[in-house]
Amino acid sequence: MFRELPNFLGGSVVGMVRHLTVHQYDDDYAARPVLDDRDVAAVVPAAVTEVLDLAETWLGWDGSPVYRDGNAWTPHKALRRVADHLLDHLAEIECRLASQPTLPDQWHGRMVTTDSDFARFTEVDLDEATSRLTRLGACYQARLGSLDPQVLDARPDDATWTIREVTHHVSHVTRYADMVGRLPAADLL
Repeated sequence: MFRELPNFLGGSVVGMVRHLTVHQYDDDYAARPVLDDRDVAAVVPAAVTEVLDLAETWLGWDGSPVYRDGNAWTPHKALRRVADHLLDHLAEIECRLASQPTLPDQWHGRMVTTDSDFARFTEVDLDEATSRLTRLGACYQARLGSLDPQVLDARPDDATWTIREVTHHVSHVTRYADMVGRLPAADLL
C-alpha cells in the first residue's frame, strides 16, 4: 500500500516560510513590563496556578476554537504557548546568568494553531500540563529566589530588560489561558 503524494500547489514547496515569528508583535516588547512589589521568585508559580485553575474548566471542551486577538484558541494551544513562553524566557535568564548569548526564538507562537491543538482535552492532558508547568514554575522559583537584587535589576544595555522585568513579563502567560477563558461545566451524563 502506497501513500498518495501530497498535492502541492504548483508541484513545489519552494517559497514556503518555515519560521513565522516575524516582527508582528514587536510592539508588545517595546515597553518595559510594569513591576510591582511581589516577590519575584513567586510571580511565575502564581501565574502557573492561575493557568491551571482555568485549565480545570477545559475538561469536556466541545472542540470549537475560541476566536480572540486575531487567532483561534484551543486548550492545547493555550497550554503550548504557556509552556513555550516559560521555557523561552527561562533559557534566556539562564544564558544571561552564564554570560552566554541568548538563542533567538523561532517559535511559531500564537500566529499558528496546529492540527494537534484541536485534539480532545482530557484529564490526562491536564495531568501532563500540570506536571510540566508546575515544574517550570518551580525552576523559576528556585533560580530567582537565590539571586541578589543587584543581579535581578542589572541592565546589560538600554535595550535589554532586567531579569526582574523578564520575570514580570513572563507572569503574564495567564493571558494565553484567558484567551480560552473559563469554560462552562460540560453536561456529563
